[in-house]
Amino acid sequence: MNKNKISRVLVIAGSDSSGGAGIQADIKTLTVFKVFSMTAITAITAQNTNGVSSVESVSLDLIKKQIEDCISDIGVDAIKIGMVNKGEIFDLIFEALKKYEIIEKKIPIIIDPVMFAKGGFPLLENKAISALKKFINQVDCILTPNIPEAETLSGLKILNKNDMIKAAKAIKINGVSRILLKGGHLNETDLCDILYDKDNFFEFYSKKIDTNNTHGTGCTISSAITANLSKGLSLHESVFIAHKYVHKSILKAPNFGSGHGPLNHFHIIPD
Repeated sequence: MNKNKISRVLVIAGSDSSGGAGIQADIKTLTVFKVFSMTAITAITAQNTNGVSSVESVSLDLIKKQIEDCISDIGVDAIKIGMVNKGEIFDLIFEALKKYEIIEKKIPIIIDPVMFAKGGFPLLENKAISALKKFINQVDCILTPNIPEAETLSGLKILNKNDMIKAAKAIKINGVSRILLKGGHLNETDLCDILYDKDNFFEFYSKKIDTNNTHGTGCTISSAITANLSKGLSLHESVFIAHKYVHKSILKAPNFGSGHGPLNHFHIIPD
């Protein structure tokens, strides 16, 4: 794309009323990376740092119109898909991708397969998980699951780095060509995120931080990756930058709330 042009990213995901995750975290992250963000909200959640208390779906027709109105007028340089709680939503996303030749144009599509809230609240219907698997068979995308999500997608138990590699390979067989498997849920001091790209594995290490301020880490890292891909950076470069950004966002978290607090998305902006 033209380096003098502001990159455009469409985020298809749910809303987090507390601002730590979901669409709100996506917009903050994309803005920090100087990317223009558009949204198609799939569901509205009532939640805070202690968990999700309620979820209400947006109508399929309105989701479709949000997606099509953004792509048809402003256009996109990358698409990030987060919380999709109903299987039918994946069908309409796929139809929109076909209609606007997103796949043919090789526009990056990043999927953060949000299945559970930080406190364990389920955010996807069982039918939506099947629809997700079908979708990733149809679309050349980049998948960014955490350990529980990778276990669901691969059918394997993940207890260590070797299990992560096995799970990534199993998920790839199901259709995904590029996977960033995040290791934050492992009970280890040295954490490893594994990028599986074109049959090559790359490892990104960080020290585990003793903190409750991890709400929205998955949304944030996938949006940071999306932002940099939209600018034309390679996947490896994008993951490297996103990995460092999220680690520091946790270290500099504002300590809001009495549960799982949000990150500091703005730490790289000068005071």
